[in-house]
Amino acid sequence: MTFSLSPSCRSAALGASFALILAAVAPAAAQTPPAPAAPAAEAPTPDPKTVLATVDGAEITAGEVELAKEDLQQSLASMTEPQRRDYALNYLIDLKIAARAAEKDKLGDTTEFKQRIAYLHDRALMEELLQKTSKAAVTDEAMRKLYDETAKNLKPEQEVRASHILVKTEDEAKKVEERLGKGEDFAEIATEVSTDPGSAKQGGDLGFFGKGQMVPAFDEAVFKLEPNKVSDPVKTQFGFHIIKVTEKRERPIPPFEQVKPQIEQYVVRTAQQDLILKLRGEAKVERTKAGEPQAQPAIPGADAPPAEAPKP
Repeated sequence: MTFSLSPSCRSAALGASFALILAAVAPAAAQTPPAPAAPAAEAPTPDPKTVLATVDGAEITAGEVELAKEDLQQSLASMTEPQRRDYALNYLIDLKIAARAAEKDKLGDTTEFKQRIAYLHDRALMEELLQKTSKAAVTDEAMRKLYDETAKNLKPEQEVRASHILVKTEDEAKKVEERLGKGEDFAEIATEVSTDPGSAKQGGDLGFFGKGQMVPAFDEAVFKLEPNKVSDPVKTQFGFHIIKVTEKRERPIPPFEQVKPQIEQYVVRTAQQDLILKLRGEAKVERTKAGEPQAQPAIPGADAPPAEAPKP
């Protein structure tokens, strides 16, 4: 059972504002992540020119296998590296055999096939251009500058650490109040009677959270409480809560390394979108009447609307 809002309410929308990323990741900064497992030793990658097989005299190189692995990555996700290499090599062998058969049937001479080849050629070139742009944009200097500028403009946000005892009825809540009034320990009562299994085992402890992360009635009550004070029963759709605030603090800003992956995504997306918009402005594009837009055109190479500049 949970009484907090959905995770989407606490997540940052990267394209909306990079500043939200820092705010959303901040609560995790107080926790120490588990150490990553040591990666298993893998065989060294052969030189891309190394021939791994031939099909009727046509060579298949290690470089071609690496390209195939990129194309087949969804199918290879659960395999070990040796299995991925063998799978990709077998795929390329079958690919060359099938391609030879298709050539004998002159399937490559059709208009439809030539159109497909032209499309794939252009798409591959666009992907290369976007990748080149991304590599140029993603530098430690650029990412740290974005982090520093965003972090210094963030306004301090208060968060609290609180515990609660959740019961079904108001009468049960009053009995909890009576027990607390007699000096019984809050955590012991929570472990005994709270119907929230997620926190009852921790004596009702909910950890740190910021405004807007809990349902409205709970949120309003908890941020009015001073540390070590206990609330009157608070009714929500989950039942009746007796809340105790144990600590208040300003939400810490997560360190650079913690949000580096999100920063990189933001920088890449922004650089790619800026490039496409620049190229659009420089090109002479003329639509025929039949090609008039039916909806707002999207930017190729991006899966979301243009990202906004970071803001506090």
